[in-house]
Amino acid sequence: MNLALQRVSVRVTLLILAFSFSIRLAANKNPDDANSTVISPSPQPSDDKPTPAWDQKAAAAYLDRRETWWMSWPRAQRDHNTFCVSCHTAVPYALSRAALRSALAEVGPSPGELRLLDSVTKRVRLWKEVAPFYTDADRGLYKSVESRGTESVLNALILASRDASTGRLSDDAHTAFANMWAEQQAAGDRQGAWFWLRFKNEPWEADDSHYYGAALAAIAVGVAPDDYRSSPAIQANLKALRQYLNREAAAQTLANRVVLLWASAKLPGLLSPDRQKFIITELLQKQQPDGGWSLSSLSGDWQRSDGTLQEGKSDGYATGLVTFALQQVGIGPDDRQLQRGFHWLAVNQDRIEGSWAAYSLNRNKENHISPETALFMNDAATSYAVLSLTHARGTSSSKGAAASKP
Repeated sequence: MNLALQRVSVRVTLLILAFSFSIRLAANKNPDDANSTVISPSPQPSDDKPTPAWDQKAAAAYLDRRETWWMSWPRAQRDHNTFCVSCHTAVPYALSRAALRSALAEVGPSPGELRLLDSVTKRVRLWKEVAPFYTDADRGLYKSVESRGTESVLNALILASRDASTGRLSDDAHTAFANMWAEQQAAGDRQGAWFWLRFKNEPWEADDSHYYGAALAAIAVGVAPDDYRSSPAIQANLKALRQYLNREAAAQTLANRVVLLWASAKLPGLLSPDRQKFIITELLQKQQPDGGWSLSSLSGDWQRSDGTLQEGKSDGYATGLVTFALQQVGIGPDDRQLQRGFHWLAVNQDRIEGSWAAYSLNRNKENHISPETALFMNDAATSYAVLSLTHARGTSSSKGAAASKP
């Protein structure tokens, strides 16, 4: 009798385990694709616990300090009292700093924003007079044309993003776009893209970074007000850009395609629903057990130039950028995996510095020029963390306001 009872007990236990597994598997199915399974690793925050608070004032102070340092760094200085617009510090700052304005009760751009915009505007207006960021003479073959292509896209993105808040595309932004289209490649394998700075530095200055730059150009067009993307004069350029981004998408690292996903949210019809869904699924599958994402896991087999091992742990740049891009394509802040990403961001802010940590794909911090240059990845990480968390907060507030209406 005891043996029979033991057998029954074992069978019941096995049935319970099988039932629990089937429920978990069903819960992890991607509702947009019946054939895909998205794994939600443990541990996870409880559903009834909101994302912890994060310090917006400290984040703004960090971003302002770093942009001020960059604008004053001798190596960033350029002619006509301007400075280089960097992909790691200046561009993310321009995109993110305004997102903190309402939370800090600011009535206008910060001093750092104003100085950055003044420099960009001056270079746009003096485009034929200012020297390239880098020249063939001082940095090697093709650096002049690479500098022009890179800067033209970044200037257009910064000014279009600024003008998006006013609803009117400024004359300076129109000029920036004209400069950008004039630099677009009209033939060859990269037709539709731009020459881009290559210094063997991923993810922004490597041999594949022209794709990243083309995706940023698409974002610039998409965010520009006054329905700029419908302007008859740019349709041939825009068609070439769309074709290039789709033609080369499959060959890109996931680090590049997450920016493409962001671009697809700003430029309707850029990607087919199936391709967009595929990128989303890939990104969700890369989420780490702690809820964050690691840039090295999105960057293929890229090796550091200093011979040190890549960091495998979650970082602020990858987590901020991925969660921001996923929100841009319509995944709501109440999504289970996004909530885990927000939770990671909120608990991993440096409460003293106000920043988020990230890791260079090219060298460890001991092999940087200085302790200040070792913070470049933190600069980008903090900006994208801010963009993600403020967007999530704004979406949640909007839903709450809508739900409270009769």
